[in-house]
Amino acid sequence: MPELPEVETTLRGIRPHLEGERVQRLQVREPRLRVPIAPETADLVEGQRIRALSRRSKYILIGLERGTLIVHLGMSGSLRVVPTSSPPRRHDHLDLVLTDQRCLRFHDPRRFGIFLWTPEPPEIAERQHPLLSHLGPEPLGERFDGDYLYGASRGRRVAIKSFIMDASVVVGVGNIYANESLFLAGIHPARLCGRVGRERYRRLAGTIRRVLADSITQGGTTLRDFVQEDGQPGYFAQSLRVYGREGEACKQCGEPIRQRRIGQRSSFYCPRCQH
Repeated sequence: MPELPEVETTLRGIRPHLEGERVQRLQVREPRLRVPIAPETADLVEGQRIRALSRRSKYILIGLERGTLIVHLGMSGSLRVVPTSSPPRRHDHLDLVLTDQRCLRFHDPRRFGIFLWTPEPPEIAERQHPLLSHLGPEPLGERFDGDYLYGASRGRRVAIKSFIMDASVVVGVGNIYANESLFLAGIHPARLCGRVGRERYRRLAGTIRRVLADSITQGGTTLRDFVQEDGQPGYFAQSLRVYGREGEACKQCGEPIRQRRIGQRSSFYCPRCQH
């Protein structure tokens, strides 16, 4: 599943090509996504100028003159800006056609993505739309730090890995990034979040920021279904320290990396470096 760095990479790739452009029409070939595309969406967006693009968690928000398109890539989705004359491939479910003979093309083999309209502008949709209103702070934003994590964890009895992957606590810390961040912070992924002290949370918040920022810089983690908007795979996977390395030597101490299930997800850790 494309995670926050992959979505941010996609946003940065398409934003310069869309902001300020006008929508000529919305061409829907397959409306049956995770949330079916409402038939009236095409009429609502036609003729509107694109004001700005932004991201909230793993949602891309396309702000129009009146309302917002909320886009989620689902399990295997991708967005590309292509000439309207470019023949659609299989699973190219819709085109947001611009007046300059280009379009934003949504590709989603598993049809688990979202492309829906809301009448609110992005700044209001982020606070009120049901898909967005419950979300925690952005891990690269000003509201997120170790003191916030420490306060949110008090009285809770869940593994710290599950805690930081909870989108109501902080958005965008997917499985790969949680594993890597906990390793760098020296925290065992199964440790109860309520038993982690303030200073360790400050260290963890810093490693979460570092891992996500590095991944965005390098183009996103290489996943089976993900490629960048230019068609090239991401490269962050080449620098993974624990994820997917069960039985291999820890890059810090040489101890074999172990794997266990935590919250129904594969967790990788070094038994010597993390406690």
